[in-house]
Amino acid sequence: MKWYQKKRPPMKLCAALVAAAWSAQVLAAGLPAMGEGSDPWKFDVLYDNHTAFRGKDATGHAVGLAKFRNTLTVEADKKLEGDWKFHGILRGTFDGVYRMNKSQFGDEAGGPVMLESTAFGTYQPHGGGFINSNTTAPGTAFNFDVSKNPNEGMRLLGDRWHSHTSGDVTFGVPVRPCDKDSRGCKDFGGYGDLDQNELEMPEFNDRLDFIREAHVRKNIFLDNGKSVYVKLGKQQVVWGRTDLFRVLDVINPVDYSRNNIYDELEDIRIPMWIATAEYRMGPSESMQDRNLQVVWNFDKFRPNNLGQCGQPNVILDASCFFRGMVNLWDNGGTVANFAPNPAGGLMSTDFGPGQIGIRDVHLPDWKLSNTQLGVKYEGVTQGGISFSLNALTYRSQLPSLHALRTGAQNPFTTGPQTTANTNLIAFDVYYPRVNLIGGSMDFESETLGAAIRLEGALTNGEEFPDSTKKSLYSKHKVWRSVIGIDRPTFIPWINPRRTTLISAQLFWQHIFDHTYYKKGERVDPNGTVNSLGPVGMVDWEDNFIGTLLIKAFLMNDRLSPELIIARDFRARAHVIAPKVEWSITDKLKLTFGANFKGGSNSRNRFDDCRTCNPYPPFTAAPGQAPGYSLGLASAEPLGRFRAGPIGTAMYEDDVFFQMRYKF
Repeated sequence: MKWYQKKRPPMKLCAALVAAAWSAQVLAAGLPAMGEGSDPWKFDVLYDNHTAFRGKDATGHAVGLAKFRNTLTVEADKKLEGDWKFHGILRGTFDGVYRMNKSQFGDEAGGPVMLESTAFGTYQPHGGGFINSNTTAPGTAFNFDVSKNPNEGMRLLGDRWHSHTSGDVTFGVPVRPCDKDSRGCKDFGGYGDLDQNELEMPEFNDRLDFIREAHVRKNIFLDNGKSVYVKLGKQQVVWGRTDLFRVLDVINPVDYSRNNIYDELEDIRIPMWIATAEYRMGPSESMQDRNLQVVWNFDKFRPNNLGQCGQPNVILDASCFFRGMVNLWDNGGTVANFAPNPAGGLMSTDFGPGQIGIRDVHLPDWKLSNTQLGVKYEGVTQGGISFSLNALTYRSQLPSLHALRTGAQNPFTTGPQTTANTNLIAFDVYYPRVNLIGGSMDFESETLGAAIRLEGALTNGEEFPDSTKKSLYSKHKVWRSVIGIDRPTFIPWINPRRTTLISAQLFWQHIFDHTYYKKGERVDPNGTVNSLGPVGMVDWEDNFIGTLLIKAFLMNDRLSPELIIARDFRARAHVIAPKVEWSITDKLKLTFGANFKGGSNSRNRFDDCRTCNPYPPFTAAPGQAPGYSLGLASAEPLGRFRAGPIGTAMYEDDVFFQMRYKF
């Protein structure tokens, strides 16, 4: 990995070489003419409806309608001059849930919130916290104006995925669409600041997401019998060989707001403007086939869409944390169980603007050094083993929070912060560059009567929350791998004449140089230990997730029941997802299904940095050095990374119906 990091050619040079090589081939072959030629356009038009109902949330209240998504898709193909081919997909969506269930997801969502103070055994409303002696009137702490940040249209942070535990930190989060309530709205790269129309019709935006695909392609034959296959335009580039888990398949970001992790990746990848060139070398003495592919993602950076707080699908509940923190920075607010009471317990605490929260989001601008470049060599051995070797340099599609050193206002003084501090609960958001090397392999095992799929990748540069670091994050190398086994099996009581597919996968993630100190293990320079709980990295050093798919085929393959079970072993969370697909005709297909989650969130608590001592001596325990946390823990804000996408959706059981009609 060090060789790859140090020796990779400069990005601008690589991009220029790819562009020059591709351009030379295209110019030599002649540019395609879009409207000429005798071959007609071919169109397919599909209509989809996805309706979902959800049970009770973590507060015990019924959610009701969680999706009424109507999608129209148009696929177009045409043969062009010079053996070029065009393929395009247009997709438009309207989700009526924001109007039909507006008390949960629309302009009537949320309400007033109450924040706990264990010091007094009471709850205070947002805007009524206990504040320090530098202020005189409740609700006016350093310009915290309740009229600008009122106690309405809010939910408690985390109440979507866990019940409230006495003593935990939490705060109110606005949940209405941003044209109804602009508090906490900030662009995180295509989400986070959307109004109701943009939530209802997500493809119609500045990035023209209604264009799912629009590319031209051609196979250019060379004199030596080999060929170069080129494709240019908006597209998805799929590197992975496994389902659900994105180990190598990270070229395109993913829209998790559409249906969390439960839609096919083909439907939730975000297409990007990409140029690919594939040198098809054909067979050799030791290989049945060989290909070398270069991928240049020259589009403006785009992260994963994690959903906007207030939407039905907000993976990891992350965007609710983001929106709440942006609101705290912009407007101030009240945080439950924050400041210690000298007589014992914790008090709900008012903060003014610019003291805690998220200040800014640094989205990479478009320039050559911010584009993404990948190379893949793949082949098939004479023994029938298919494999690939992959390398990619790209921007992380997940945000990283960097604690501010300066720029925040000290809540314990009347003036702004003028000296650098550590462990501030105030952040800027970045998307770091990541380098990846990896590979994949699949082969048939006659002994098992099954196909085996292997995939692995080592990344360098990923960033994780870390309460032992001054900036509250650290960089790490990460190994991810998946092993999958697919076996068609005769199960007579299901179908005596047709095999049933049984597919199992096991995902493993390992973080190198993982930082984790158990209670009492870390001692600061003054001899004070983390006496309240563990500190360090919230993400597990090793995490394992398993999936099992059983899919049968009945009635001449027109009826296909399936069952998917997934288990996050470290989070102790699982999902069971039964589904039945019924192709009534060649044009009409109905799907009935559900996903039920279960498990325990009792382990998903971690150091929340209330005791990180960022403003000594005001925030210090007796003898505590600056920047050393005592390990006071709660489910918020970091427990979501332990719970994972299944654990944070624990109370999002859905029953759904889908209809697809092909015109």
